Amino acid sequence: MIEVNPLSSQQLMELEERYGAHNYHPLPVVLTKGQGVHVWDVEGKKYLDFLSAYSAVNQGHCHPRIIRALKEQADQLTLTSRAFFNDQLGPYESFITRLFGYDKVLPMNTGVEAVETAIKLTRKWAYEVKGVPVNEAIIVFASRNFHGRTLGAISASTDPTATGGFGPYMPGYFVLPYNDLEAMADALEDPRIAGVILEPIQGEAGVVVPDEDYLPQVAQMCRDRNVLFVADEVQTGIARTGKLLCCHHHGIRPDILILGKALSGGVLPVSAVLADDRIMMQIKPGQHGSTFGGNPLACAVAVEALKVVEDEDLADNAAVMGRLFRERMNALAQQSPLIRLVRGKGLLNAVVINDDPASKTAWQICLRMAERGLLAKPTQGNIIRFAPPLIITDDQMDACCTIIEKTIMQFESSTGN
Repeated sequence: MIEVNPLSSQQLMELEERYGAHNYHPLPVVLTKGQGVHVWDVEGKKYLDFLSAYSAVNQGHCHPRIIRALKEQADQLTLTSRAFFNDQLGPYESFITRLFGYDKVLPMNTGVEAVETAIKLTRKWAYEVKGVPVNEAIIVFASRNFHGRTLGAISASTDPTATGGFGPYMPGYFVLPYNDLEAMADALEDPRIAGVILEPIQGEAGVVVPDEDYLPQVAQMCRDRNVLFVADEVQTGIARTGKLLCCHHHGIRPDILILGKALSGGVLPVSAVLADDRIMMQIKPGQHGSTFGGNPLACAVAVEALKVVEDEDLADNAAVMGRLFRERMNALAQQSPLIRLVRGKGLLNAVVINDDPASKTAWQICLRMAERGLLAKPTQGNIIRFAPPLIITDDQMDACCTIIEKTIMQFESSTGN
């Protein structure tokens, strides 16, 4: 039973327009409830969610086990700050480090906070262990990356929308072309390089999947040159690509692992940075922290969210459902000139629309899919990202693919493409 909001979708959107900062451009859908792979708007219309809050809701909306853990802990204790110990942090730290195979975890809240933590940790290691001269450490990033929108993150960005009007930027960064081994090899000759921070798949750039040998060779180059390999798995991690981590497809163990989003099943902000003692123990008391990082509520939720991923074999389901999705979309691409390319891994996929990014064709297609009951959103103008909750079933995937197929074919006929 959906409780109807006394305000209409239009009224609620007008409130956001009037009182909220204009830093987002959402689809005109106002959601009020979520369960599993479905969400409902305030008028009661039901949709299949094919964005999953940018992969934060891998376990499905309002998973009952995660919500139960949230409620039980919320009744007991929510926040102590790190001025005191709490009875949830230690068990969480033990669980997550064992699960991912690291000595230590540094808990934070948002994905970008975890990225900032990894940047600081990489620099600290470079000075304390590698012996890079003070204030000369350099971190390598890839072009078209998305690591968040703080100044530390956008200083590595090549997106003018993210960087314009926010300078001066953080020094000590090299930004190289993604998926370019030669450029990486040349850059790593500099002895001041502290680390390389990469997304195993670039989500915001349009689900850009690198060549199969790219990540393994970069990781090997880093080992050979005493450089830290840092994987930003905020979006690709927690079973999204068909493995617990995207790096596991290549047998890679990053020196520093960055996690967020689905670490809490989309219930509240939880992020983490994992590393071994040789790296993590360079951070001393007072040098980094967060009032909410490692709070009891987040710890209880994160443990249950990770257990759900394991218990329900979500990585395997993502692999199987992802293959099914790409098969259907590649078959559609053979029929429709509107589709230029289909790419992805597991249930992180994209369809590249064969039109100029400024044309808003992808946006119009997303509006029409919403009318048919499926929610997705463009990125980079002409690319539609498709990332449903990992609990999706065969029948639900079939229904979603049918909606996409009908929408594309009808759009084609109505526009004469």
